[in-house]
Amino acid sequence: MRLLDIACGAGGASVGYHRAGFSEVVGVDVSPQPRYPFAFLQDDGLEVLRDRQYVLSFDAVHMSWPCQGFKSGTLWSDKPDLVTPGRELALTYDMPWVIENVMEAPLRDPIVLCGSMFLGPTGKPLRVYRHRKFEGSPGLPLIAPDHPRHTVRVANSRRRERWDAGWNASITGDVGTYMGPEGMGIDWMNGNELSEAVPPAYTEHVGRTLLEVLR
Repeated sequence: MRLLDIACGAGGASVGYHRAGFSEVVGVDVSPQPRYPFAFLQDDGLEVLRDRQYVLSFDAVHMSWPCQGFKSGTLWSDKPDLVTPGRELALTYDMPWVIENVMEAPLRDPIVLCGSMFLGPTGKPLRVYRHRKFEGSPGLPLIAPDHPRHTVRVANSRRRERWDAGWNASITGDVGTYMGPEGMGIDWMNGNELSEAVPPAYTEHVGRTLLEVLR
């Protein structure tokens, strides 16, 4: 099975889909992604979605459109909404697709995934909460795992010190790489790439549902 990951960044979602069982994952992003772990196409995501012959060579599509425009009070609050035109294009295809974005994004009937739902490499829950919405194409039955109560404090400042003391951390800006493995289950990204990624565990969960539908 082949999956197209649009606005892939450095590949957090892509790795999750590969772990779920997609044999081939191809990433598309408007910016270079030197640490992306699979085949990569630098291009505009909406333009790629308009290439029907290319898109139909895949079995499913994932879209993580830039989120900055949905976050009020940020330097990038004037960024355009790409979720809406991306959804409109995706709806012209008779194939399953998924849109992932931040909690402020205008997703339709989404599920919400959180790091506390998934185990990291140490066998303990991931050390981020990092809530993200996932919208499925019509008829795609996405279901979220049980959402455990948040019991670990989250550091927004003095993050390295508090991380070492056992806190979780918010991953915003260039956070360095130290929290990647335990926090996100990611060991190949730099700090800026981590701040734009989702834990692979999220899309490994979603990817299993995608594969069940496709099979």
